[in-house]
Parts: sequence; structure tokens; C-alpha cells
Amino acid sequence: MYYYYEKAGKVLVSNQGNLPYPATTPTGTEHIYYLVDGDPVLGRGMFKVNHAGQLACPHDLCVLDASRLPQVQLDETLTHALEHGTLTAVNTGRKNWESCLEVQPKTGKKRVHILAIGDVGSTLLTGLKLLGGDVISTIGICDVSQQTTARWEFEMGQINLPWEYDAFPEVEIVPKENLFDCDLFVFVASRGIPPVGSQVKDVRMAQFETNAAIVKEYAKMAREAKFQGLWCAVSDPVDPLAKTAYLESNRDENGQWDGKGLRPEQVQGFGLGVMNARAAYFAKRDERLASFLKEGRSFGPHGTGLFIANSLEHYDEQLSQELTQLTVTANLKMREIGFKPYVAPALSSGALSLLLTMRGEWHCGSVFLDGIYMGVKNRYTPAGVETELLPQIPDPLFAHIQEAADHLKSIL
Repeated sequence: MYYYYEKAGKVLVSNQGNLPYPATTPTGTEHIYYLVDGDPVLGRGMFKVNHAGQLACPHDLCVLDASRLPQVQLDETLTHALEHGTLTAVNTGRKNWESCLEVQPKTGKKRVHILAIGDVGSTLLTGLKLLGGDVISTIGICDVSQQTTARWEFEMGQINLPWEYDAFPEVEIVPKENLFDCDLFVFVASRGIPPVGSQVKDVRMAQFETNAAIVKEYAKMAREAKFQGLWCAVSDPVDPLAKTAYLESNRDENGQWDGKGLRPEQVQGFGLGVMNARAAYFAKRDERLASFLKEGRSFGPHGTGLFIANSLEHYDEQLSQELTQLTVTANLKMREIGFKPYVAPALSSGALSLLLTMRGEWHCGSVFLDGIYMGVKNRYTPAGVETELLPQIPDPLFAHIQEAADHLKSIL
């Protein structure tokens, strides 16, 4: 049996009949917030429900696979909300969970701020400038080098279509203290990138300690600014840095968790896009791997732990392992050629994935799931972040997804 309540003008529902809120009778047209239990730190915050079983298993990897979810019987009101995309799960174990009820997705064009305009940042910036006119109002840039920001403001200001001078978003320099006056904050800052020719095998993880220190500083700034937008982690290692931003923003001045920072769904890692694109590159050049182009998927982090499925319908373990290995080592091949592999990541994981996110379209990115940021196909909706629900994930593939999650848990 389900019980309906009213709080702050919103309709809540629970299978508990003793909650301290006024009872209400829904009309069937409201947005419904289903209250679920969960860990206050490692549980998901809020998300769009696309299967009734997710109400009983809201935080684990099983939310990706309909065949692994329990059967849950819904009443007519909840069934209607599920079918119409107006059912949101909210974790009441989190401190300040009530703030989720106040979240209102912003409509119209977004203001984007980019931190650090190096090789990746400048390429990402160029992509957003040229392709983002439909969803971006302005792009703010910030860097430790004033010369760098001056250069890119000057360069971007001279990119225009003839006679359509407002077709592209304007680019402006943003001071550090105003970085979080935006809708999307894009973290591209990085220190200590191993030079081309170095013997470092895991280039991404080599940057974790130094980049995590930078993330911590800006996570605190987001907390102080009460930032309500989306924190986008693009720097390596993407997925652990996304979790670092979430965790550090929720600690007080004594380092104690208080839950007053970024909600877990306010952070996303943008690294899977290029891995998916690299898999497609190899699939186009080998007929044995071509099934990926129509039937494949990518899961996991941007680096070690990533797994590429050659096909969901005709899964082949050997082909998937081969395609995964090609994808994971693609950046090393670029280094062997003699160049840093930053253009494809800046565009496929960065600009293109960010634009899909702002458009509310499906994209590859890391969302908070099972206590880590896991790379999956997802999209942002008015009901919250939605992860793709597959009818059935083959057991060997699901085991690889679990291995990726375990690997990420071992890092942070």
C-alpha cells in the first residue's frame, strides 16, 4: 500500500503510513517524489525512475538491467507517473534531502564557465563556441594566466558568420571569484601531465593526487557559492575527480561531512564520450567489430576498468575484450606517434557530450551509482538524471561492469 503526503507544495509517496507530513490525495497529474532509503554519503540523491523495481533497488548497478530488478507492484497513480516520466526517487537518508524538492531545471540557454584554457580547455572552448549557439548564452573562461584568457577572448571574439553576428555564444573572461555564477562549471584544470615519451603507463592515474588537490579548492568554492548548477569533471582521472568534487564540497571547515555541498547528481564525469568514440573508430575499420556501431555500449571509467561490449544482442566476450583493449590503449598509440592525445577527448568527451547534456539528450558520462561515478549512457530530464535501462545485460558483461565499479571503489 502506498501513502501520499504533501510537503512544500509537492506530492510525496511512501510505503510507510506514519510519516510526519499532511496526507493528500493526488489528482494524477502531479510530479511524484517517491521516498527511498539510502546511505547518506554513498547513496544516490535523486533520479528519474524508469522501472518500478528501481524503487526497491535504487542505488545499485541493477538499475541498469531490468532483468535484475525485483518485481514491484505500483498503484494507478504511480503507474501513470512512471509511464509519463514524472516519477522521481529521492533518498531520504541524505542530509538536507528536502532541498531536492526545490530543484527546478532551468529552461532556456545556459551560461557555461570553463576553468583552465590549456590544450584541452581551448579545444573544448572552440567546440562549444561553434556548436553551442542553440543552448549556450555565454561562455566564461578563467585561467591562472591572464595572457591566456586575453588571447582566447580575442580569438573567439573574431569567430563569426557574416551578417549573423549573434549566431555563436559570446566568450568573456571571468574572474575566479565569479566562477560559480553559471549553470555549468567545466573543470579542465590539470597539473603534472606526463610528457610525451615518458615511461608512465597509466597516464591518467598519475595525475590524480595533484589534480585532486585542485578539485578540492574549487569544490569548497562551489559549496560557499551554494552552486546549483552542474559540475562537469573533464580532467584526468575523470571519474575519481568527479567523486572528489562531490565529497569535498560536502565537508565543513573541520573536514566533517555535513551534506551541505553539491548533491551527487550535480556532478558528472565527462570521459566516456571519447572512449565510446574510439571504440567506434576501431569498429569502422574491422568488420568483426562492426556490430558495436549499432548494438554496442561502453561502460565504466575513462581508463583502467573501462569495458566495451561489442553487442548487447549478440554479445561476444572475445571480441569485446579485443575492442576494449584497443580503446583503452588508443591514447598510448597517439603518444607513440609523438603527440599528446587531447583533441578527441576535448571534443568527444568535452564539447559534444556537454552539448548533448544541455540539450537533455542521451550521452556517455559518469553518474553517481553504487557509491562511485560510473560511466553509462544517461540523460538529464525534468524528473532528474536518467540512466539507460537495458532489458537484459549478459552475465559476463555485467560482471565486467561490477569489476569496473570495484576498481573505482578501490581508488576513492
